[in-house]
Amino acid sequence: MLKILQADITTLAVDAIVNAANVNLLAGGGVCGAIFRAAGRGELQAACDKLAPIKTGEAVITPGFNLPAKFIIHTAGPVWSGGHLGEENLLRNCYANSLKLAAEKNLHSVAFPLISSGIYGYPPADALKVAVDTIKNFLATHDMEVTLTVLNSRLLAEFNRSEAST
Repeated sequence: MLKILQADITTLAVDAIVNAANVNLLAGGGVCGAIFRAAGRGELQAACDKLAPIKTGEAVITPGFNLPAKFIIHTAGPVWSGGHLGEENLLRNCYANSLKLAAEKNLHSVAFPLISSGIYGYPPADALKVAVDTIKNFLATHDMEVTLTVLNSRLLAEFNRSEAST
């Protein structure tokens, strides 16, 4: 099941939240920074340091530390460079590899931010389409509750319109 919410991902009580990470798994800005602050920056950074670096599109997992979520899946999203450098495929890999890792760990609920749509510059409407398509494709063969969090009501309305027309 896929649902989309306008919510703070750090407050969700799910098995895992996904961190839109950088390849070095360092505390950053945006959603990544919020996750590090809420989880406990020192503990989370120490866990990430053991797993870094990762490649764009890959996913790794750490404990959730002080979050309501039990785990954090870290995936490095692509930086938008106009769409001609494989960004869409890399973004699909972020979602697919995160979901695959969650399934391997027998997790039942996962929450994602809209990966790469902030400081990495991926156009939010395009990022939303990639996310929804990739998640629905995974859910066709897996039983999992997947939440996609967005920061503005316009994207939430866009998702609801697209769902109503399908």
